This record gives sequence, structure tokens and C-alpha cells, in this order.
Amino acid sequence: MAKGLQGFSWTMLLLFCAIQELGSWAVHTAVEGPGLGEPGDPALLAGGRVKRGWVWNQFFVVEEYTGTEPLYVGKIHSDSDEGDGSIKYTISGEGAGTIFLIDEITGDIHATERLDREQKTFYTLRAQARDRQTDQLLEPESEFIIKVQDINDSEPRFLEGPYIGSVAELSPVGTSVMQVMASDADDPTYGSSARVVYSVLEGEQHFTVDSKTGVIRTAVADLDRETQDRYEVVIRATDMAGQLGGLSGSTTVTIVVTDVNDNPPRFPQKMYQFSIVETAPVGTAIGRVKAEDSDVGENTDMTYQVKDEEGVEMFKVTTDSNTQEAVITVQKPLDYESKKVHTVVVEALNKFVDPRFVDLGTFRDQTIVRVSVLDVDEPPEFRPPSNLMEVQEDAHVGSVVGVVTALDPDTANHPVRYAIDRSTDAERIFDIDAKTGAIVTGKVLDRETAGWHNITVLAMEADNHSQVSRASLRIRILDVNDNPPELATPYEAAVCEDAKPGQLIQTISVVDRDEPQSGHRFYFTLAPEASNNHHFSLLDIQDNTAAVHTQRVGFNRQEQDVYLLPILVVDSGPPALSSTGTLTIRVCGCDSNGAIQSCNSTAYVVSATLSPGALIALLVCVLILVVLVLLILTLKRHHKSHLTSEDDEDMRDNVIKYNDEGGGEQDTEAYDMSALRSLYDFSEIKAGDGGGGPGEGGPGRNPASELHALPQWVQSPDLDFSVFRDYICRKVEQADEDLSVPPYDSFQTYAFEGSDSPVASLSSINTWSSGSEQDFSYLRGWGPRFRQLAALYGGRRGEEDSEES
Repeated sequence: MAKGLQGFSWTMLLLFCAIQELGSWAVHTAVEGPGLGEPGDPALLAGGRVKRGWVWNQFFVVEEYTGTEPLYVGKIHSDSDEGDGSIKYTISGEGAGTIFLIDEITGDIHATERLDREQKTFYTLRAQARDRQTDQLLEPESEFIIKVQDINDSEPRFLEGPYIGSVAELSPVGTSVMQVMASDADDPTYGSSARVVYSVLEGEQHFTVDSKTGVIRTAVADLDRETQDRYEVVIRATDMAGQLGGLSGSTTVTIVVTDVNDNPPRFPQKMYQFSIVETAPVGTAIGRVKAEDSDVGENTDMTYQVKDEEGVEMFKVTTDSNTQEAVITVQKPLDYESKKVHTVVVEALNKFVDPRFVDLGTFRDQTIVRVSVLDVDEPPEFRPPSNLMEVQEDAHVGSVVGVVTALDPDTANHPVRYAIDRSTDAERIFDIDAKTGAIVTGKVLDRETAGWHNITVLAMEADNHSQVSRASLRIRILDVNDNPPELATPYEAAVCEDAKPGQLIQTISVVDRDEPQSGHRFYFTLAPEASNNHHFSLLDIQDNTAAVHTQRVGFNRQEQDVYLLPILVVDSGPPALSSTGTLTIRVCGCDSNGAIQSCNSTAYVVSATLSPGALIALLVCVLILVVLVLLILTLKRHHKSHLTSEDDEDMRDNVIKYNDEGGGEQDTEAYDMSALRSLYDFSEIKAGDGGGGPGEGGPGRNPASELHALPQWVQSPDLDFSVFRDYICRKVEQADEDLSVPPYDSFQTYAFEGSDSPVASLSSINTWSSGSEQDFSYLRGWGPRFRQLAALYGGRRGEEDSEES
């Protein structure tokens, strides 16, 4: 019974919600047109058009249902349903068969699971009404929605936390700090489940929050960062517009109070004391002081300055940007004997001042710094500090150059001793009196050698040589006229043979090692030994130069080609010094334009273009080249004679083959027969060796006749080749016994003459026997080319026949 009532109450609530949302309980829909359920379909109409319509197309179900029975959602119904159970209702779509179940006969829909609107707000399904027997659609398929009805089951949440805000100290009441915002997952369009209001749970003494917007503002005007620089404020958000039964959530907001320059700097002490030795160099730090400031950041940046006049002169104050401390340094040398204690007023002030808080008071503070100067044993001091002295270069050894003075600045005033740092005066040109400080010359001075001397003078306490001072002293050597003037260079001039009187030959200048304060002034004149000179004149131009001109018409190189003109030069002193220089003038031949063509002295021509050093170098080079050429020629001659002797000792026998017949005896251009004859040397053949011509072996045989008889061997019936055989054998033996001779000798045997000749052989190799007979008359028929040969052999043969007869 309880379950039935419970189901009834949910049904009534569902119906109430449906009426509230839709404004009516049932919606009737007429469906027309072709397709399933159209008017002419015999399966849907039994003799006429049937009007159908769903009772509703939207259902509502409450979320978070916790009952044990399925929750009744609603009912679908067709106009064609007569209640006899012939129609079967089915659903499909989201959650059909799992979340939502339908009674096939009644069309009642129940929800079997607990629904959550925050996860899914509605479900879309489709309903069908079918004939239970034929399973055909009686109505077109219709879509309907099941909405999940919201309940207040989600509390507000601050999703953007944690929140951190800031506000400047001493801000007025109502200054906006920041905004917080909470979100509610419930349906904002249904009821007040998602309507959130804000309130302050903790920190309401200093801050407030707007209930609708969540903007946090200051509630007081005396927020002081130096007192408290951070606040933790708890903000609560409640739904249902803050009504009873609404859900709520909270968050903690951290509010940082930022600094403003509302505190002036303050020195912790009104007086500071420091001490420093009197010898501390300029820039030495004496000490540090710092003014405190309760502010932070750039509001604590300080600027320090010295306020009293004495302190400004002696000391300097700077600010350490990292520590914001005042660094006091020495600005001028301290002196214990002059003042033992210095009082300095140091002021500190903020670098950045906020004009809103000027009425709070002055943003600066002062303190006194006492600086005590400590006495130390100081080295002597030079007085006065002049470091320049002068002395004449002709001053005698021991002459006083100057006096240096040094005093002990200490109260004890110890006696002082002097010395010269010999590393600056290694040659001991100067000496100093150890007690008086008088500097005297130690050697003869020469301005032209060294015009300045830089020495270092030492002053030390007599009883403590470690206390020493140094002073650089510059000594200038003053010039005296002790060097005569000289010609600037060894002048050499040239004059043309056809020169005319008054023609400029050379301009002369001089040099003087002295440097008189009034400047140089030189006078020129011809030396007394040139008083008889009638060829040239000298003109003083009055600008420390002189000009040499010709004084006669024409010169003759044959009579005299060089003139030496002595010139006297005098300076202005005092005392006046002089010297004589010689100008060399050469007489040269010139062209019509006056250009020099040649002079008698080759050395002069060369020297006009080359310096003596270059001329000597050139002569040395030429001499070296001549020696090299002679050496090469000597080596070649020696090598040639050596080769000739080797050739004489190393006679090679050669067999020279001619593949053509040649041009006869009159052809002197084809071959040099002397080269062939020179290969044979019969000087070693002696009468006792059995050498001789064919048929003759007498000891008085002339070798020349043997050479002329060689071409006639073909005619001799009793030829003997033992001469050649013996010669070759001796050469082979000599070559074998000489180990220094390379193995280039060869012995060749010619067994036949070859078969390339178109005519019969003319050689006597095959006709050496004594019984051979040849007739050379056939040579006459070979043509004009063999005419000489035919005449030679044919004629000789005829002569032999006549002799035999």
C-alpha cells in the first residue's frame, strides 16, 4: 500500500512538472502524407482514414531518485488502442532497455537506474506502436524526450583558487582588492539551485565581499604593512540565494599588503667613530654607516651626502647600491701633524619620496662621523717639488748643477741623507752631496751627445734608510758653440763645356751640431787658397745657403776636367767657428738643351746615379761573374781533354750497314766516308805481325797504301784477313783485362749479306778465294747510275788483263 502511494505521489509530481513546463497535459499530433501510417494504407485503416496522436512527447524524471521500486516516468498511448491488448508498445534510443523500460501492453515507462542531471540532462528516445499479430507499425515512429529534473544536489565550488590578491597599505576604505567567483553545477534555469551569494567567514574586520559579484574590498583605512603584511580571508558561497537549506562552499583568499614609502630613514646611532693612518692613499675607504628604513623595495633606496664644508673637502660619501650603506672614503691626503681628528656630518634621505605622505614628516636623517688620523713614520718630503735643472755643457767637472731639499714631515724631524739612484745614472755623470743635496757634475758634459739627463734622487732618514722618498729630476744641458759648421754633404757639381758666365752650378747648405738659442746664422766665402780662382764665383744668399756660378765662357775637358773649389763657412758664435769644405766640379759634354751627355770620369757618371756602397757592390758582382765564367770554361776544357783521352783509349769497332747503294763516288753529301775510315786504326800493326796487303807481307809496307788497297780486295785472289782477326782479338783481351771498362764491346759475325738487293751482290765476302773470277762488264748495262762503278771495275779489269798478257 505504501509503495502504491509512493508511486502515485511521484506520478502526480511528474504530471505537475509536465503541466508547468508545457502548459498542457496532452499534445495531439496529426500525421499525414505518404509512408508508414499514411491515410491510404490498408494495414493502418480499415475502410477509412484513422486519426492518431501521441498523448505527449516530453517526459520528466527527477534526478537522484533513491526508491527501491522503478520510478514511473510516464505513459505512451495510441488512439487506435481499444484496450484489447492487440497493440504492442516499444521504445528505442538512449537508455532504452537498460535505463528505461516500457510495458508493451499499457505503454507505461519506468526508470530503473538513479539519474544525475549534472552528468546528462536529457535522453532522446523513439516510440513505436505495432500490431501484436503482424508486428506491423500502426503509427509512424515518434521521437520524444525524457528530461532529468534538477534538484539542489551540488554545492558551489571555487574553481579558480587558490586566490592571492594585494592592496597597498594605508589604502582608503572600499578599495577593491580582487574578485572571487564560485560555480554551481545545478540547473541555473530551474529554481534557485544555482543562485549563489557570497559572504566573509574570517577576516571581516579588515575586508568585505560583495554578495552578488564576489568583489573583495577593504573595510578599514589603516592597513599597515609594517604591522601586518599578509591576511588570510575566508570567503563562503551559498546557493538557493542564501535561503535555509542551501548548499555552500568556501575558499581562502591570501591578501598581501604592499609597501608605500611612509617611513623615513633613521640612523641607529647619532655618532660613529673611525680611525685611519695618515699615509692612506686617496680613495681609501674609512668605514660604512647605514640608515634603517622600515619600508621595503625601492622605498628603502638611500642617498647619502656630507653636509659640513670641512667634510666635503676631505671626505667623500657614496652609496652601496646592494646594501644601501654609506661608504666614506678619503678625498684628500691626511696629515697627522696638521689635524688629528676630523668631524663629518652625514645625511641620509630616501631616493623616492611619495608626495601623499609628505605630511608625515621629513624623510631624511643625519649622524656625526668622527675620523681619527693615526700617526706613522713617514719618509722625507722634497721641497719644493721642482724637478728641472739646467747646466752649461762646458761646465767643469764638480760644478754645482742645483740643490734638492727634503724634510722629515714627522714631529721628530729626523735628519735627511741624499743619494742618486745609479740605475738612472749608470755612467755617474752627476754626483750629490749626501748632507746638503747639492748636485754636481761628475764628468765632462756634451750636449750633442746627450741633451737631457733624467735621474732619480733618493732622500732617506739618516737613522732609518727604509724610509726613503724618490724624486725624478730632469737636467737640461745648455748649448755652447763648440762645433764648427760643415757642408751638408760632399757636394759634387757638373758644368757644361759651353757654359756661359753667371750660370748657376750648385746651391750649398751647411749643418751645425750646435743649437744656439738665437738660431743659426752662417756666412759663406771662398777660402784664401781659392783667391786666384777666375772660373767660379760664390754668392751668399743670406738664408744660410750659398750659390756657385760660372765666371768665364766655356770650359775644355781636354785641358782640365775637374775643378776643386774650397769654400769657407763661418757661424755666428760666440765664439765664431769656421770650417772649409771642397766642392768638386766636373767638366762634361752637354747637348743643345744643356743636358749632360758624358764626362771624362766614368766613376763620376756612375756616382751620380749610385752611391759608393752600391757601386762597390756592383763591382764585386761583376768580378764574381767573371770568375765563374773562367771557372766554367776551365772545367769544360778539362772535361773535353779527359773525354778525348778516354775516346783514344776506348776505340770501338762498328759495322755500319747501308741499305741503299748510294750516289757513287761523286755523291759527297750522302755519307761522310772519313767517319768510316777513322774507325780503323792500324798504328798497332807491325811488320813482324805478318800484316800486309794481299799477297805481300814485307816489313816496309806503308799503312796508307794498305788503306787505299782495301777497296781492291775483291780483285786479289790471295786475301788474308789475319790483320783484322789479330786486331779484334787484342781489343777483346784489353777489354777483358780492364775491370773499369763497362761491358759495351761486342763482337758481331755477318754470315750472309741478305737477300733484299735487287741486283747481284757486289761484295767481296763471297769472292775472297784466290780462284774466283768475275766479269764486271754487265755493269755497263745497268744505266747511267752505275756508270762510274762500271768504269772503275771494268777499266781496272782491263788493265789487269793487259798486264797479265
